[in-house]
Amino acid sequence: QMSADDGMVMQLHAGSRRGTNHALNEAFGPDMGADIPTRTNWVAGLEALLNRVGNAPNMRLLAFTLDESSYARELALMAGHWPALRLGPPWWFHDSANGIERYLEQVVETAGYWNLAGFNDDTRAFISIPVRHDLWRRGVCRHLASQMEKRLFDRRDAEDIARLLSRDLAVDAYRL
Repeated sequence: QMSADDGMVMQLHAGSRRGTNHALNEAFGPDMGADIPTRTNWVAGLEALLNRVGNAPNMRLLAFTLDESSYARELALMAGHWPALRLGPPWWFHDSANGIERYLEQVVETAGYWNLAGFNDDTRAFISIPVRHDLWRRGVCRHLASQMEKRLFDRRDAEDIARLLSRDLAVDAYRL
């Protein structure tokens, strides 16, 4: 609610069961691995919030998940409906060439491009940032080439969408 009041961007990262290996946690402490994706019920979980502020012009909610099964089943449809909701890029285990491909295939048809948050990076592994952005741009280009091959749009449209997905949507999503 406060995000709608003050215009700050809210991010929600869900779908991870942290520290599932108790012996590893005991020996080395938290955040050492054994984090596993888990199912998230986005519809029920966000229903009250979205019905309160999902149409508010100042509200912006970026949803990130490790539960890939929810992209096409829930999140793409929700982002296509609720003006406040944008889909964050694939993250953690899924910011890979195949993960990016699966993400775009599962969300674009229903959510469209404009309801995505483009690509952002909140990694603590600073040296990996240029590589991760390059991987995203290559994944976007591979996706757009596939769409052009299907004759869904031409090269000029693909170039415009590439810029959206690589920079402009993130700038807009975070209100920079």
